[in-house]
Formats: sequence, C-alpha cells, structure tokens
Amino acid sequence: MNKLQIATLIIPFLSTNVYAEIEKTPNIVLILCDDMGFSDLGCYGSEIKTPNIDKLAQEGVRFSQFKNTGRSCPSRAALLTGRYQHQAGMGWMAEVDEHRPGYRGQIDKEYPTIAEIMKEGGYSTYMSGKWHVTTTGAYDAPNGSYPVQRGFDRYYGCLHGGGSYYKPSPVYNNLDRITNLPDDYYYTQAITDSAVSFVNKHDCKTPMFLYVAHYAPHLPLQAPQKYIDKCIDRYKVGYDVLRKQRFEKQKQLQLVPDEMELPLFNKEFGGKRPAWEELTTEQQHKWINDMATYAAMIEIMDEGIGKLVDAIKKKGMYENTVFIFLSDNGATDEGGYIGQLMSDLSNTPYRSYKKWVFQGGTSTPFILTYGNRSKNKMQGKVCNQPAHIIDVLPTCMAIGGMKYPQKYSHADLEGKNLLPASEGKSIEKRTLYFEHQSSCAIIDGTWKLVKANRNEQWELINLDEDPFETNDLADKYPDKVEELETKWIEWANTHKVFPLEDKTWTERLNFYRAKNPNQKGE
Repeated sequence: MNKLQIATLIIPFLSTNVYAEIEKTPNIVLILCDDMGFSDLGCYGSEIKTPNIDKLAQEGVRFSQFKNTGRSCPSRAALLTGRYQHQAGMGWMAEVDEHRPGYRGQIDKEYPTIAEIMKEGGYSTYMSGKWHVTTTGAYDAPNGSYPVQRGFDRYYGCLHGGGSYYKPSPVYNNLDRITNLPDDYYYTQAITDSAVSFVNKHDCKTPMFLYVAHYAPHLPLQAPQKYIDKCIDRYKVGYDVLRKQRFEKQKQLQLVPDEMELPLFNKEFGGKRPAWEELTTEQQHKWINDMATYAAMIEIMDEGIGKLVDAIKKKGMYENTVFIFLSDNGATDEGGYIGQLMSDLSNTPYRSYKKWVFQGGTSTPFILTYGNRSKNKMQGKVCNQPAHIIDVLPTCMAIGGMKYPQKYSHADLEGKNLLPASEGKSIEKRTLYFEHQSSCAIIDGTWKLVKANRNEQWELINLDEDPFETNDLADKYPDKVEELETKWIEWANTHKVFPLEDKTWTERLNFYRAKNPNQKGE
C-alpha cells in the first residue's frame, strides 16, 4: 500500500475524531435586548407575556444583581470586549468621535471583539440586529469597524442605534447596504428571520456563536396593531396597581428580599410622583396605549426567540446550545412625562432610568441556560451574586473551553467567568465601577457611592439594607465616602475616563464635530 493510500485511510479517521470533539463544544446564542427594564419579563415579575424567555429562565438560572453600564453603546462595547467601555474607546456614544482615547465612538481596534475571539477558538460567528459601535460618521462606507470586519462571518442588521422599526437605516447584509425594504417590514421580525436563516445554513462541523441584538423595546413605540390590541386591557388598572403586583411577584420569585417595602421615587418626579388617579383622563389613555405598545414590542421579540429556539431544535443543536439573555440598560425616561411613568413601572423596584448609574439604569435581567437540562445546576433558581456586562465575554470563552488567544495583546480582562456562579459556587469578589455622561458610581461589597452627574454630591448607599437607594448615608460616614471616591478616581485615571463632560447631548455633539471634522472613525 503506498503512502497516498495510507493517507486516504487516515484522513477520514482523523476528521471523524475532530468532528466528534467539535460536537462537544457548545453552541452559544447570546441575546441582547434594548432599553428594557429590570421587571419587564414574566420571570422577573411582569404581566408582559414572555413564555419563551421564561422557559429559558425556568430551565436555567436568573441573576438578580447583574449590572450594565447604563447606556446602549457603552454596554455593547463592554459586552463585545470584556472590558470597561472607556478602555475600549466607547466612553460615551457612537454619535461622535471626540478624538480622545476613551471617547472614539467605536471599539478600538487594539481590543478584539467577542466574535474575533470565538472565531479564533474555532466557532462560526453570526450576528443579527443592532450594532451601534461604529461611529456614525462612517455609516456610508465600511471603515474597518463593521460587524464582518470585527470577527462576524455573517451579519444582518442596522448599524445605527435608533430610528423606525419599519424603515431602519442603514441596514447592511454583510458589507452590502440594503436600500429597499419590503412594505410589511418590521425590524424585530427581520432580526429573528435573519438569525433563523443563519441557524438553518450553519454547518454543524463547527460550533456556532450567534449574537442576536434586538432593537426592541427601544423608542419609538411602534408595533403592529394586532399585538397592541392583545395588551390594552391589562394596563387599564394603571401603574400603581401593576407596580405593586410586580413587586409582590418579585418577592415570590426571590428576586428581592421578602422583608422589603416598595419605595416611591418622588425625587425623580421633582418632589412628588403622581398617583394614577391624579392623571387626567387623556394622560391615562396615553399611558395605557403607550404601555400596551411597549409590551407588544417585547412580546414580538419573545415570539421571535421562540422561533429561533425551534429552529435550533429542528437543526438538532438544542441539547448542545447555551442561551444567554440580557438587556443593555434599564428602561428610559426619554419619552417625556408619560414615558417616565412607564419606566417607573418597568424598572420596579429600582430608582432612576437609562443613562444614569443608579440601580434603575444599570440593573438588567440576566439568564443563562444550557439546552441540556442536566447541566443546569441551579435550574429555575436565582443567583444573587454581583455580576457585570464585562463578564459576558469571559463566560462565553469558558463555555467554549478556550483561553484568550495569544495573538492578541491586552489579555488582562477585567470581566469574570460566571459559570461557577451559575452552578451555585462563589465567584471572586471585586469592585465594580460605573460612569456615563458624568453619572458616576462604585460598588464595593455592600457599599455603593453614586451621583447623578459631576456637579452633584456623592450619595453613599448600604445596598444590603437599602438596595433601592433611598437613604443617603454620606454625611454619617464621610470616611467611607472618601475611601470609595479615591478608589473610583484611581479607576477613572487608569481607564481613560477623564476628563468628564457635562455638556448636553446637542452641545456635546456640536462641540466635538466642530473641533474634529473627521468623523469617519479613522
């Protein structure tokens, strides 16, 4: 027998073994939604119908103390790189390149994305949905920072962070811009359809990493009327009743301590939060309709997740797939007075909203589930250990059984692998840091130091006794304030956070666009 014949016999044998090893490597489906409050899922207390997400939670583990950065672009940068957002170049928003290290409006090329790392580890990588980590000035032509230029084999979605669900722009298929959308187009459903198509076309000889970045339920409030109609009646009781119902359900689900009372956040409403009965009939009708639309947007997303799970099951991949679900930040008050009253419900039981780093802005649902139920060591239970969105990348690496690739520098990830926590084991305690738009915070053990912006005084909170941030202890413990402020400043100095800006949104955009006309992310 000649060498060629021997090689022909050996190669199939080796290939079979290689494929067998690959099959043991779990697929990962990472689902991120947008501007959804802590209590907006059924499995986190809501009246919103989310049976498909709830099923993932029932079979896996929910985290009650998972934190994000408080805003979309920074959270996405942290998720994609395993680092605090300023370090990766996304200290503020993609809307402007400020031409200073922590604020470039897109992810610095020296830091690999989760897709680049997973691809290096043998995964096929796909993304469907909202990107929002390329500077807005580069939306007309690829600048090296589009999804398929940052590690994804396939991409479908909108690069921008906002806009219509019926006519989002700019929509890309890989590097090709799509200019004509169908008349019946709805972005949430299109994200689902593209994710399902990636699954259907996936070659199972390699493990799959699929990042599904939903735009829902980000403003504007838009959903097909038939979905809205299904939700209207449940909101006619008003937000006071629903907020209490959510809170009591959260206690039953062990998401909040049973002895806690539901606070009223009057300060956020300029001194007094209105009771439902104090609204005019017109205001009540608007809140009911807007809240029903918001709920419909989440329910359409959940419906799509059910379709995605079904596609994975039909492909025979479900048992070997890990699902991760979270939101990029808390619900927003950007919808005016009624929008604030909506978010006061969505963020139950926490204070404040998106773009601030109080609990309402930075608290998110986080669910981790193995398709193979025998691997879910805390099936249906709640993990109360602190975690952060920078932990997503190292957790995915651990699921894939890989280390940080040697080809990349900066291997000192600050994010932690959450798999031990998902199994009921203790993970290393650490200090967590926050800054967005000069809203600053540090969580160190049971203590949190936080302020709304650079011009406000620090508030000191004992999270064990006051997880809802209602009792400022700064005057009582000035030494603790000084200790935590010193730690926060040290972090800010080493993570490209300074100098802080307190310009308004429009002022900031105009200032840096005028100062730095090149907005191509180059």
